[in-house]
Amino acid sequence: MIALVDYGAGNVGSVLKAVEYLGFPAEVAGTAAQLDRADKIILPGQGHFGSMLTALAERGFLDPLRKKLEQGTPYLGICLGLQALYEKSEEAPGIAGLGLIEGTVLKFRQLEKVPQIGWNQLQMRRGSRLFHFIQDGSFVYYCHSYYAPVVSETVAVTEYGETYATGIEKANVYAVQFHPEKSGDVGLQVLKNFLKL
Repeated sequence: MIALVDYGAGNVGSVLKAVEYLGFPAEVAGTAAQLDRADKIILPGQGHFGSMLTALAERGFLDPLRKKLEQGTPYLGICLGLQALYEKSEEAPGIAGLGLIEGTVLKFRQLEKVPQIGWNQLQMRRGSRLFHFIQDGSFVYYCHSYYAPVVSETVAVTEYGETYATGIEKANVYAVQFHPEKSGDVGLQVLKNFLKL
């Protein structure tokens, strides 16, 4: 079963529709107990870093989520679901992320237009299971004011004032900064690649 984590915000509905459109059964997980049955986990994050991590903690998701990731369950983080993998974010000083990726999520600076809303290009860094069949330079859809720094686990980047990580792969953990459910055929292919792992 594919579990979409519902912490009270995020793009759960549209991601669920995209997954079902691709022909995969999925379930919205509103409780941590539902994660126990999950073969794959998708965290469609949206909004504020601190609010999301706080909501995940209050709903009892954090420890079960960490346990499932340690057990090797494939995870796909979307938007804030990618940023949550880092140790912390400038958006919420004092609120710890999952800490699976070293570093701090940063705020875009010296740009006329923040948040970045709209289409931008992917730049592939190396071979990737998540971006299989995706051409370098493909456009995908973004909506964010903070960005994840490039790290060794980065498989794709995007330029918007800064060069930042838009695709992460680390063992069973995958994540994208863009919204695949809003990114047309490219986004659907990324989702399909994850769902077929």
